[in-house]
Order: sequence, then C-alpha cells, then structure tokens
Amino acid sequence: MRSEEYIKLDEKYGAHNYHPLDVVIARGEGVWVYDVEGRRYLDCLSAYSALNQGHVHPEILKAMVEQAGKLTLTSRAFFNDQLPLFYQELSEMTGYEMSLPMNSGAEAVETALKIARKWAYVVKKVPRHQAEIIVFDGNFHGRTITVISFSSEPLYRDDFGPFTPGFVMAPYGDAEAVARLITPNTAAIMVEPIQGEAGVVMPPEGFLRSLRRIADENNVLLIADEIQTGLGRTGKLFASDHEGVRPDIMIIGKALSGGFYPVSAALADQPIMGLINPGEHGSTFGGNPLAAAIGRAALRVIRDGGLVEKSAALGQYLIEQLEEIPSPHVKEVRGRGLLVGVELKPEAGGARRFCEALKLRGILAKETHEHVIRFAPPLIIDRETIDWALPAIREVLLTKN
Repeated sequence: MRSEEYIKLDEKYGAHNYHPLDVVIARGEGVWVYDVEGRRYLDCLSAYSALNQGHVHPEILKAMVEQAGKLTLTSRAFFNDQLPLFYQELSEMTGYEMSLPMNSGAEAVETALKIARKWAYVVKKVPRHQAEIIVFDGNFHGRTITVISFSSEPLYRDDFGPFTPGFVMAPYGDAEAVARLITPNTAAIMVEPIQGEAGVVMPPEGFLRSLRRIADENNVLLIADEIQTGLGRTGKLFASDHEGVRPDIMIIGKALSGGFYPVSAALADQPIMGLINPGEHGSTFGGNPLAAAIGRAALRVIRDGGLVEKSAALGQYLIEQLEEIPSPHVKEVRGRGLLVGVELKPEAGGARRFCEALKLRGILAKETHEHVIRFAPPLIIDRETIDWALPAIREVLLTKN
C-alpha cells in the first residue's frame, strides 16, 4: 500500500484527535526513519522526547526480546525479578530513594498529585479534601480529566467539564505571584522546568531556585514534571539540575523506555513516597517485568552512551547555528540541550507550512502552539548529521513565501 492509502484508512477508521504530517513511517533506525515508499527522513521530534536513545536501540531491543520470551506480566500481586533491580538502578541514577512505576506520563502525574495530597493531609495536617496545588499557565501535564482541569488551553478543556477542583494557576516564570498564592492549604507547586508543549518556553534564570525557596519557607512540596525534559534531553540528567534544584517529587516517563513501551514513574524520598500504603494506588501493568527490563536497559544506554553530555554539546551547537540564520520569519531561537524551539513571527503564516517544507527535504519536525517549530532529535545524533540538516533548515527558514 502507498502512503495515501494508509492515510485514507486512518482518517476513515481512526478518531481525528491528532493532525499528523502526511508521512507514513514504516521503519526506524537510530536518528533516521523511512516511509512506506522507502524515503529516508531525519527524525527531529523523537516522539516528543521518548526516543532520546534513538529508534530501535539494539541494547534495549535485546532486553525487550529476552524478557518477552521469559515473563511479561505478573501483576503486582506478586514480586518479579526485574522490578527490584529497576528500582535500585533508578535510585542510583537519580538520587531519589523510592519510585512508583506507572505506564503513561499522565498516570505518573496523577500519581504525584495523589502523593502530594496525602502528604498534605497526613504530614502538614491540611483539612481533609481541602489541599491546593499551584500550577502554571501554559502547562501541559497530560490529557486526563484531572489534568485538563488545570490547563489554560481552551481546546483541552472547553468540551470536557465539569472539572476537578483543588488547583490554583500562576503565571509561568513569576515566582512572586506564586508566593502570593500560598495559603495554609497549599500542598505543592507543580512545574515544568521548560514548557515543551507550550512552545519550548524558558522561565527566567533563577525561577526554579525561587520556587524551591518558596516551597521550603512555606512547608510545601515542589513537584517537577520532567517527562519531556528529563533523562538527558536538556543537557543535564534533569532540567532542574541547571539551577541546582532538587524537587521533592520528580515525574519521569517517555525516554524511560527508549520508545519501546509505556514506562513512567514518580520519584521521591522515603518520608514522602513511604506514605503510600497497599491498596491506595496501583496499576495492573505498572512495574511489570517487561517494562522494568526495558527501563533498566534504557537507563544503561543513557548512562553508558554519554547521552547527557552529547545533548549539552550538540544542543549548544545546534542553537548557535540556528541563531545565525538571517531569516525574516524568525522571532526567537530558544532551548536547552537538544530541546530547541524556533518561534516564528505571526506574519510568517504559522509553523505548519515550514514543517511541511522540511518534510519534503527529508527532515521531520512538528509545529507546536501554531508559531513554534520544535527541533528535538534523538540524543545519539552526531555533529555530521546536524551539519547535513542545517542547509535544508536554512533554505526553508529563508523562503520568502
């Protein structure tokens, strides 16, 4: 079948909840993907940073195949021989004492919110069911009813109420506004160190440090959603590390499996995570042996492949090269590591047409929030490949029409 036929089938039988580029990918290897006609493309999205290790990384594939041939699921009614090792290796790599594994990123966010609320009632003695969590405008933490309840994006909310209470919105980057919103019922502040879906929005320098200070001074937990920014994407293991900030609860996912399987987790130390008792939270598939084996391999690839360091060096190079393109359409280039946003001026006609033009030149990037092109290739990319892509990117950004 040709691409057009697959697209017609998708549009006929699938819910129209995405607006993909017109490319039908059949195979991937490293930083490259191939469509059903055999055309090659450089993947500059990495499945929204789930593919930090690249497509079909052989070490993760090997771990998956070996484990799939032995044991895939036990449920958490029993122990398995992979999850304890995953716990240990995750703690050794991240510095957090305990973790609670889930599947999707949104599930890990919901997990963190439940942990923070229980901490508020048991430890801080907030009146039961009165806990408040401060979030930020422009946030993206997932698609569940609770998560969209504190979204500031009308498209995510308008037709899906009524909404879950208990959330207070602050302007992103405004620590003073956060301080003013603190009440005796405040349980936590939840923040993305960089807002990826909002358009690679960078907060002011020192913002996370200010949130850490405010949280400490007011006996409030700091939660960082690093599902997209964590595990090396920004040139540090966590984007919070750029300011030397250690959140009380860390949320991770996406690259935790290298793109092979949904694996996510909430991380915290024992005084916080230890509050969760049997029966209070769980998941049939969360922490299954297949997921744990894949997660262990994904962490090894990040560590042994030096992907954090590669992201830091190559991200700086990519940003510098993009900044030098004298495009009349570009308003700003911003980012950290290999999470880069090119914001276009409103009169440029939207980022979608630029992404479509890049596709024709063998580069797959995706628009976000209408005016931003996001470049986030797998962290295994090398400088030679970046140099291969730059002339095409330059040509597209310099196009007059």
